[in-house]
Amino acid sequence: MTGIDSGRSSAARADATNRRLFIAGCVALVATAMSFAIRGDIMGDFERLFALNKTDVGWIAGAAFWGFGLSILLGGPLCDLLGMGTLLRLAAAGHIIGTIATIAAPNFAILFAATLVIGIANGLVEAAVNPLVATIYSDDKTRRLVALHAWFPGGIVIGGVLSFVFTQVGLQAPALAPYTGWQAKMLLLLVPSVMYAALFAGQRFPPTERAAAGVSFGDMFKEILRPLFVVLWLCMWLTAATELGPGQWVSNIFNDVMKSATQAGILVLVWVNGIMYLMRQFLGGAAHRVSPVALIASTAVAAAAGLFLFAMARTPLTAFAAAALFAAGVAFWWPTMLGITSERFPRGGALLLAIIGATGSISTAIAGPVMGWINDHYGANRVLSMWAALPAVLVAIFTAIYLMDRLRGGYRVERIASKTAT
Repeated sequence: MTGIDSGRSSAARADATNRRLFIAGCVALVATAMSFAIRGDIMGDFERLFALNKTDVGWIAGAAFWGFGLSILLGGPLCDLLGMGTLLRLAAAGHIIGTIATIAAPNFAILFAATLVIGIANGLVEAAVNPLVATIYSDDKTRRLVALHAWFPGGIVIGGVLSFVFTQVGLQAPALAPYTGWQAKMLLLLVPSVMYAALFAGQRFPPTERAAAGVSFGDMFKEILRPLFVVLWLCMWLTAATELGPGQWVSNIFNDVMKSATQAGILVLVWVNGIMYLMRQFLGGAAHRVSPVALIASTAVAAAAGLFLFAMARTPLTAFAAAALFAAGVAFWWPTMLGITSERFPRGGALLLAIIGATGSISTAIAGPVMGWINDHYGANRVLSMWAALPAVLVAIFTAIYLMDRLRGGYRVERIASKTAT
């Protein structure tokens, strides 16, 4: 074999490994998303079967988000110390153990602990797959991160539709015995969890982009203090609260306003996430046609309009139309925020990606009770119309960033060379 043939063979093997790692990361995000969708659907079962009050239910819901956010934050630096592969294998173990413990939970304490374990597993997935994809596709970060994160709304759709179908058919199929009702829905989570554990098994993981370039831990932490990153960090509180906060309310608002006898509100959530999946999967290149910053500035207008119009909707048709506008507005936000972070601050490595991801999760956890307070004091429909102020603020901030970039020659991707390449 000639040197050229050997080089081609090595490149082909590397491409195949990268594809497998990318697919496994997508399946891991499906597991993460399904855990949110299924848990949201079976909260009523927990409340009834475990004799929980609303505060207890709130603790269960919060456990997943707090576990998610804190494990992302801690998992970022651990990517370099333990390796991305170790974190992802721990995540798979957490998903499997947490699911089984939830199904077998005899009381509130075990149920809370099991939910926390699943939340931690979700966070470890987010902490590891983002730097993994940014590393193996270092020349195409934002588009690949958008494609990766298509599978979060994709997983919500899968979990939401299956939960709705299981509810409608009554779960009387003999093959599901003795697991019926909410337990059968939780069993669904084992499918993607086992799949991504198998896909990651035996694979060698590359060092993170930051580690490969020889950037020290100290220099990585210095990136936190750069002014633009501070602004992005503050914006992540708003983008995440806008994107994910309403997801906890649109189903209930739809059921209440439309007087839905079939509790079809879950289908609004499926509709929103289905649109987000399609846009992320097939329009991911949009970020660099206009620049990621301009993309968020422009789509925030649609997000604000969608929230306001959903609050005004009085028929299923107008509600679904407003939800579609909202979904189109927020579709690219989470992965684009990660892409901007990785492209503008590559020396910050997995740490900065973890900070942005954790901020988004904690923002969502806080958004729930804040939106609940608005609901209590101003009524259900006012929640979303008031929430529309958040994307309006984002329009102003990202327009300002875009204009500053234009003055400096446009959006620029910063690159760091690896020691090997050098």
